[in-house]
Amino acid sequence: MHAGSVAARLREIRPDLATAGVGGAHMRASGVEITRDYAELAVMGFVEIVRHIPKHAALLRQLRARLATGNVAVVVLIDYPGFNMKVAAAAREAGVPVLYYVTPQVWAWGAGRLPKLARLVTKAAVILPFEAPLLAGYGIDTTFVGHPLLDRAQNLPTRAQARERLGIGPDEKVLALFPGSREQEIARHFAPFIESGRELARRHPGLRVIVHGAPTVNLDALECPFEIVRGASFDVFRAADVALCKSGTTTLEAAIAQCPMAVAYRTGGLSYAIARRVVKIPYIGLVNVVAGREVAREFVQGALQPVAVATELGRLLDDAAYRERQREGLIEVRSQLGTPGAAGRVAEMISGLAG
Repeated sequence: MHAGSVAARLREIRPDLATAGVGGAHMRASGVEITRDYAELAVMGFVEIVRHIPKHAALLRQLRARLATGNVAVVVLIDYPGFNMKVAAAAREAGVPVLYYVTPQVWAWGAGRLPKLARLVTKAAVILPFEAPLLAGYGIDTTFVGHPLLDRAQNLPTRAQARERLGIGPDEKVLALFPGSREQEIARHFAPFIESGRELARRHPGLRVIVHGAPTVNLDALECPFEIVRGASFDVFRAADVALCKSGTTTLEAAIAQCPMAVAYRTGGLSYAIARRVVKIPYIGLVNVVAGREVAREFVQGALQPVAVATELGRLLDDAAYRERQREGLIEVRSQLGTPGAAGRVAEMISGLAG
């Protein structure tokens, strides 16, 4: 999604540059030649990545061959550091400049990557404010470009507009569930998220529950007693009174939309045990990471229990002072995400590297 926005802006300022890469519908719609669909590769965790190694190895060989042709002006890497750091090394070996957009989360774990990042990356475009001084301290040419979510949020609907689009009455109480955008997240989250919705609905008769389905995952309607809305996350957040969000960028969407939330995440047992050893920050939800404190309650791994989650969501629904304190924290988070225009700033950086 972020790459597609950058490619669209790049076409406007540098129509002479052709673009190709690993991605999906957003990139394809922006005129990018898709060499491999990312849906085959998207995975999180430690243990979970193992079965995907052969696919990644084959793709890396393909990219090295392309770099060796001498017809690549710039390599743009977005997130996915386990693989992309290897691409950066291949580009460096081929003498191709590298722009890393949405850099590795070295502030959470893997700080040992910073010296390597400094050796391999020509420029870095970061999306969280505290990342810029951290990377610059290692001699990396770094620009804080603002969070790309702000580009999508420039014309947020009002609560009334969002509810009209979704067919929700003005006085209905609404819970929104955001279980994730990867199949493995759905496998871990769908059942406890649904049960949390059931429990809250039992306590609040008349509550309307909406499940947001990302375009990248399949949700079994037979296992879901609630309405499923696809691809309209900001509408859902603006219409909802409260949300249950998987950790990650979704929590920043909620902050931008000013929707009170609880945060949840569950992964495989062995992956979680490894993460407990290597992750150096106290929070998993990005909204809390940016704030530097717990703005939204987190329910991680075994703590993701429907009764406990429903109790927190119920408090957000019923306790106006408690809800307002969280809203103040969400406003604080939004203020730290910069200004709209990240895609344009990154496109300008690419243009400069391409010469």
